[in-house]
Amino acid sequence: MTELEKVEKLRERANVTYEEAKDALDKAGGDLLDALIYLERQGRANPPQGGGYYSGANYSGGNDSGGYRQSTNRKKETKSGGESFADMMKRFGRFCMDLLNKGVTNYLEATRNGVHMFSCPVVVLIVLLVFFFWVTLPLYIISLFFGFRYRFTGPDLERDSVNNVMDSASDVVNDVKRSFTDSNDKSSRR
Repeated sequence: MTELEKVEKLRERANVTYEEAKDALDKAGGDLLDALIYLERQGRANPPQGGGYYSGANYSGGNDSGGYRQSTNRKKETKSGGESFADMMKRFGRFCMDLLNKGVTNYLEATRNGVHMFSCPVVVLIVLLVFFFWVTLPLYIISLFFGFRYRFTGPDLERDSVNNVMDSASDVVNDVKRSFTDSNDKSSRR
């Protein structure tokens, strides 16, 4: 917002001259809200109906300490939904614990030629992907070329849709291997 736009806004809100608005903006460091508060303290702008809250202070309309007094009604700070910060943090903590629980109770299982090779909790897989992405992903792809097949097991991830994606990745790699060996066989026959 340009300085002229700020002056115009301040003039609309406070009903002051351009010079008074510019002076208030200069004293407030260019901050429109601080300039409006400054004008209210000077008595050149009307405060909102029923008082207002500014920087934790409640406007009382009187002359005690510049028209401001600390609010005696100290409620928990809440956002517009009425939920306190502590409640949001508790909800976030529960979400993280649920996510961790799901990561520990669900597994990625690897098989090769129908033989179970290993199981890994999903949380370990996520940590490997986050911190060692450039090692983990190539190893996964290379292992597919060596006949490994992967499946998710557990109460949350053992779904056909998820495992069908894993099977289709294995099938694509098998098709690539087959086409590569077929082209090598044809070229060696010539």
